[in-house]
Amino acid sequence: MTELDSKLFADLYQPLPAGVAERASDIRLLICDVDGVFSDGRIYLGNQGEELKAFHTRDGYGIKALRHAGIEVAVITGRNSDIVSARMKSLTVPYVYQGQEDKMPAFAKLQQQLELSPTQIAYIGDDLSDWNVMQHCGLAVAVNDAHPYLRRHAHYTTSLNGGFGAVRELCDLLLICQQKFATFSGSST
Repeated sequence: MTELDSKLFADLYQPLPAGVAERASDIRLLICDVDGVFSDGRIYLGNQGEELKAFHTRDGYGIKALRHAGIEVAVITGRNSDIVSARMKSLTVPYVYQGQEDKMPAFAKLQQQLELSPTQIAYIGDDLSDWNVMQHCGLAVAVNDAHPYLRRHAHYTTSLNGGFGAVRELCDLLLICQQKFATFSGSST
């Protein structure tokens, strides 16, 4: 990451803690939790039992940009939801693991299937159920409104809350640190 790239990220979001740019430059797979990360963590239930979630379009653009840049994306979530299946399909996310109360088996499967070392994997989460995977990743990221334990122990905490662009912030971080951001930003910097 160049000094100009570092300034760009700081201008967009916040200054990077020491070592985060180096970690981000090696990432080949981003794994995301869903509730509290892609969404704000709230689950809306209708009178007929239907479930609703809100997803931010900027997060979707970031995911598509990562995939276009050759960085794989996966979702590991503890709940099962047709809404998540539909949203991830629309974003062309190929690896979707739902109903994973213990997220480590899905993590291990992804690591083996994609032949990646832990240093090549980033994970973004919001609660204690994410910590077991996060501590095995090269880049552990907590959303701004994550549980305090995660924020304290993550390599990076986003400036934005889950469901409000935190995923996009991480996507931009990875693209900038790997000098692929200009391709998707409409900028030549």
